[in-house]
Amino acid sequence: MKLGALTGGDEPETVTGFAIDHRKVAPGTIFGAFVGARANGEDHIRDAVKAGAIAVVARPEAVVEGAVHIADADPRRAFARAAAAFFAPFPKVNVAVTGTNGKTSCVEMVRQLWRMAGHHAASIGTLGVTTADERTHTGLTTPDVVTFLSNVAGLAREGVTHLAFEASSHGLTQYRTEGLDVMAAAFTNLSRDHLDYHGTMDAYLAAKLRLFAEVLRPGGTAVVWADDDHAADVIAIAQGRGQRLLSVGTRGETLRLVERSPTLLGQRLTIAAEGASHRVDLPLIGAYQAANALVAAGLAIATGAAVAPTLAALARLQPVPGRLERAAITRAGAPVYVDYAHTPDALEAAIAALRPHAGGRLILVFGAGGDRDAGKRAAMGAVAVAQADRVIVTDDNPRTEDAAAIRAHVLAGATDATEIADRRAAIAAAVRGAGADDIVLIAGKGHEQGQIVGDMTLPFDDVAVARESVG
Repeated sequence: MKLGALTGGDEPETVTGFAIDHRKVAPGTIFGAFVGARANGEDHIRDAVKAGAIAVVARPEAVVEGAVHIADADPRRAFARAAAAFFAPFPKVNVAVTGTNGKTSCVEMVRQLWRMAGHHAASIGTLGVTTADERTHTGLTTPDVVTFLSNVAGLAREGVTHLAFEASSHGLTQYRTEGLDVMAAAFTNLSRDHLDYHGTMDAYLAAKLRLFAEVLRPGGTAVVWADDDHAADVIAIAQGRGQRLLSVGTRGETLRLVERSPTLLGQRLTIAAEGASHRVDLPLIGAYQAANALVAAGLAIATGAAVAPTLAALARLQPVPGRLERAAITRAGAPVYVDYAHTPDALEAAIAALRPHAGGRLILVFGAGGDRDAGKRAAMGAVAVAQADRVIVTDDNPRTEDAAAIRAHVLAGATDATEIADRRAAIAAAVRGAGADDIVLIAGKGHEQGQIVGDMTLPFDDVAVARESVG
């Protein structure tokens, strides 16, 4: 690709790549210089040009010397669109999922549904890049735009035709997923999270809604969990843009959840669709897993799948790592579950999912992450002591904050909880104290393989530690 193809001019230089980190610039690179919350990419323009950048995408007022200045008032968006033109082609079918909770489960479930239908499918999100035979860790729910687009293009080269990806509020705000032709988009729910970044719930909602207002193509399909209080906001945007609407849930019109009852290893769903009643034995426990499954089914249907076989396929879904994953069974016979829940709503949903299966006590181990929305910590503590029978507050990922201070914030809402700072010791205490009819829930980190303390990531896997504790 020639630079002139992106600028509309006649620049003959060959574009070799894109970078938003000046240390990754090579000759022929287009550098994105953005003003961020913690760093200003414009401070590194000179270093990027010295390293070989042939063009810099930056605000009009930025100073660019020795390279073409692609000036734009919204440089992140301009950079993303230019990068998309460079990395294309992409998979033919692309869908995105946004919401506070459920994104990871939904994209993984729709990937499984596509695979069962015979498609070469993949997903990108918190778990990494997932295909039928491999997983590559990316480290973020929505990776930076260069990583994202290069990964998507790589999947297309490998023959992937169907892609589902998570669209986080950060990613949507920072245009990390621009450039793809998004055929369908789904909204799961909205509750408090990331207010350290967005500031207000209105701003947080606006970031989520951008998926439907700007990213989803005008003729695309919006899949909406109709039971959420903010479903109407999504529906209004979809209708305003002439998008097809598929609503799911107890108030859904496309897939209406008529009845849900727990079974020994899952739950039985009765779903009304296309004038018929469909019974599904979902091999996953909890109301929110039923919600995720229906949203995933909606996305599959939105991309061409027939209703009846899609609903039937829900019975063959496999558990998503770290999402109510049964990690072990104690010597006394108590099951130990690991879940990623790290917001008040998600914690409440995880406890509610397990409660029908607990003949005795529900024992909860959890903490809160550092350098994240501190306002949700006491609320999480309040949910914990209100819904669980025994609560142990421990460390999550303290990052650069004082771990004891984080625990104190949580304990302000959980005055009857036990405090055990060391997460390994906390898990061991919960396992040792569980009787045959009890259930242990370890919440907050889910699939994660490390614990972030300061600027270090120490090896730590809740599933592995739970298994060690019952040994």
